[in-house]
Amino acid sequence: MLTLKRTDSKNEDFISLVKLLDADLAIRDGIEHDFYNQFNGITSLQYVIVAYEDECPVGCGAIKAFETNAMEIKRMFVQPAFRGRSIASAIITALEMWSAEMKKEKCVLETGIKQPEAIALYQKQGYIQIPNYDQYQGIANSLCFEKILIQK
Repeated sequence: MLTLKRTDSKNEDFISLVKLLDADLAIRDGIEHDFYNQFNGITSLQYVIVAYEDECPVGCGAIKAFETNAMEIKRMFVQPAFRGRSIASAIITALEMWSAEMKKEKCVLETGIKQPEAIALYQKQGYIQIPNYDQYQGIANSLCFEKILIQK
């Protein structure tokens, strides 16, 4: 049975899952990995979801403040053996609910063009592509997305 736990970046299961994520991204991103990695620190993430399947940590995601009215989704990952079971969708939905509880109007995120599964997931979840923001402006291998959570 899938359970989702709200925690923070000090959670050992989250730290272990992020190490697996970083190993995967190092392969996908190649020489660009160091550029992206500088924006993916986890030392001070206050809002983290860890997904458990029968008490085994299988996936994670986090949100952090982006703008006054928005949260940025970070560190999304599901272990390969558990993909295709809607775990990532459950994590994103939980992160969106948490953001809405904090009265945030939208969530934004960045992903790479070398992550077609992630792109498909975000589009399926209702995210629309937007111009690249902040540090991703002008980065051809980055795609940025947003989803409106609360209508003004």
